[in-house]
Amino acid sequence: MARYQQLAYTDELLADDTVHRRYADGRQEWRRRGPGDTVTWQDDRGDSGIDEPLGRRIVKRTRRDGSIRYGRESGYGRTLWSDGVLTVNRSSFNGRLGTILAGVAGGALLGALVMPPISLSPEEEEELRNQAAQSGGGGGEADGDYGDWGDGYGDDDDFG
Repeated sequence: MARYQQLAYTDELLADDTVHRRYADGRQEWRRRGPGDTVTWQDDRGDSGIDEPLGRRIVKRTRRDGSIRYGRESGYGRTLWSDGVLTVNRSSFNGRLGTILAGVAGGALLGALVMPPISLSPEEEEELRNQAAQSGGGGGEADGDYGDWGDGYGDDDDFG
């Protein structure tokens, strides 16, 4: 397993039904449901973009400048990104549980982290979407989407 940089975050549901995400490195992000299963976001550093679930555990992040990176949701509030960053949700119960389990036995109880793809062709992305639709899972059934956005804390990853 390649080395990765861990970055914790917490989410707060705001009155306007957006989510205010605070990262441990000081960055802040405001997230809103977009069309379909997407989540649009903007941060306090002038960046913005769209997160889209591709199938069951793969997330595509498209930034305003057109750059793309992929994430693999790993359960327990963890998403490993193709740039080597592991985001960990500290605001959800499963995120806190994942942090505890990672500390016990060096994370062996969580299972191995699997790197997401570095890149996908448009055809490969579409195939992932189709597989999810055929299985009835859709992108919205991924372990960490905002399926229960209303409580602000019920999700594992929320597209870390």
